[in-house]
Amino acid sequence: MKAKIIPIISVLTLFSVFFYSCEDVTYREYKGYAPVYLSYDDLRTAVTSEQNVDLVNPGKIYFKDNYIFIVEELEGIHVFDNTDPASPVKKTFVKLPGVVDITISGFIMYADSYVDLVVLDVQDIDNIHEVGRVNDILPYTVPPYETDFPTAYVDKEKGVVLSWELRTIREKVDHNPNPYPVYYMYGGFAAMDLNSSGVSGSGVGIGGSMARFGIKDKVLYVVDQSTLKVFDISNKTAPVKVNDVNPGWNVETMFIKGDEMFLGTTTGMAIFNIANPTSPFNITFFTHARSCDPVIVDDTLAYITLRTGTNCGGNLNILDIVNIKDITKPTAVVSYFMTNPHGLGKDGDLLFICDGSAGLKVYDASDPMLLSGHLIYTYPGIKAYDVIPVGDVLVLIGDDGLYQYNYSDVKNISLLSTISVAN
Repeated sequence: MKAKIIPIISVLTLFSVFFYSCEDVTYREYKGYAPVYLSYDDLRTAVTSEQNVDLVNPGKIYFKDNYIFIVEELEGIHVFDNTDPASPVKKTFVKLPGVVDITISGFIMYADSYVDLVVLDVQDIDNIHEVGRVNDILPYTVPPYETDFPTAYVDKEKGVVLSWELRTIREKVDHNPNPYPVYYMYGGFAAMDLNSSGVSGSGVGIGGSMARFGIKDKVLYVVDQSTLKVFDISNKTAPVKVNDVNPGWNVETMFIKGDEMFLGTTTGMAIFNIANPTSPFNITFFTHARSCDPVIVDDTLAYITLRTGTNCGGNLNILDIVNIKDITKPTAVVSYFMTNPHGLGKDGDLLFICDGSAGLKVYDASDPMLLSGHLIYTYPGIKAYDVIPVGDVLVLIGDDGLYQYNYSDVKNISLLSTISVAN
């Protein structure tokens, strides 16, 4: 569910490789993972709606009006009517190859589809359809694969890589095995309006702390490892790229609050001013130990989780709390050891942390210096990934599905419903 974007490296020296010559051309033959392609024409005609599609490999989550959108990594988007959080209703599945991130402005959704940015109309949940697309605007990416064998040469002219097939591979030696930039794919709060009957034409939805897409006013932001792409969406169905900003390297996540954007990177938190939305500029950079790190903020503090077991490097599993009252000079406040923290969310004094195999943890964060002694609840039976607190309901996604909790009474937090992955 959460493979990281890193450059592909084929270490052929670890495996048996046979070289031979034919008509003065040298070939090599070895057992490895060969790419299975989807042509660009097929990619750009693939958006369809389907019914009764099971949740199998949940990725990021998004909330808009009364609807929860769950990304099925690289496959599509599940849509649930969440008017009653105790009984969410499966509505549809939008097939969208290569999707990892989404965001919504009004009833227009923006999503990645491998190299393309796709625009979807979601006003009528029963008739979600494509209304725009920007071709070849995102980095060429490939799905993760097992590391027991090397990968074959990827020819991006053939299309995007859907999957990998283990077989005997025959290649010309004079082929450059990595001629293109190729990457693995990953993968504020609002009140709930219980009277909504569809996705409204106003407002912006709510993403989790793992988001890489964000919106401010009439501007869409899309961040990859090393580039912040800025799109003018004055015409919502026809995004126009107006700026590329270099935010540093190994950017993981994006969080927008007011006129600031907070980017979590593998080496720290980058803070950008977006008062002029189309011209972000860097304010400062808060350095931390090397690790993957989603970040959220409230009025004066930033909360950053750092974890091991990823391609980001590092050996720490901690929560960092940083003072951002002076946005130009963020200062460390305190750090707490965690098990393997991922996404997090905050509502008032409540801090929700997805601590990997340790599950969901709920803290009273009214005094950040006493956080470790103020653990209110823990739910260890969930491999938690990310959360969205909204209207006293916590929406949580994990490897085994989606959970919703009522936390209106912090002394009696209760499970409302689950949407389990298919066996």
